[in-house]
Amino acid sequence: MLKWLWLSGLVIVLDQASKWIMVSWLSLYETVAVIPYFNLTMAHNTGAAFSFLANAGGWQRWFFVGLAVLISIGLLIWIQKLAKTNIEAMSVSLILGGAIGNVIDRVYFGYVIDFLDVYYGSYHWPAFNIADAAIVVGAILLIIDSFRAQPKSDTNQDKA
Repeated sequence: MLKWLWLSGLVIVLDQASKWIMVSWLSLYETVAVIPYFNLTMAHNTGAAFSFLANAGGWQRWFFVGLAVLISIGLLIWIQKLAKTNIEAMSVSLILGGAIGNVIDRVYFGYVIDFLDVYYGSYHWPAFNIADAAIVVGAILLIIDSFRAQPKSDTNQDKA
């Protein structure tokens, strides 16, 4: 299932390229309306999802880097040894690419660059990036794949 690692690489490249473009184009907190319900808004997230621990004083940077590295190692092992279906391997590869994309930001900048802003009325979903989107899509695909019918084992079945 390691054949799916190209997808992790693609996520990392798209994530880092999009962040580089946004950093060179937008200032911090600058917003550009794109279409109704969607803006590009430059934000820096020193925390985790939904800015969890964003104001923790700095220690969270290396905590999240270490956690992401450990999770990435676990995901690599999962793809190599445990993945049973192509959808499972693809899902884990998306999550892996997203995790690495965000850890690159944390190591280099000390925060994650977010710029995708989805909103309705005055309610804005927390800004996110390509890596975050890949993680969410991968997680959703894993959940869907977990509900698919698994082949039943033939052992210990009665044959009448």
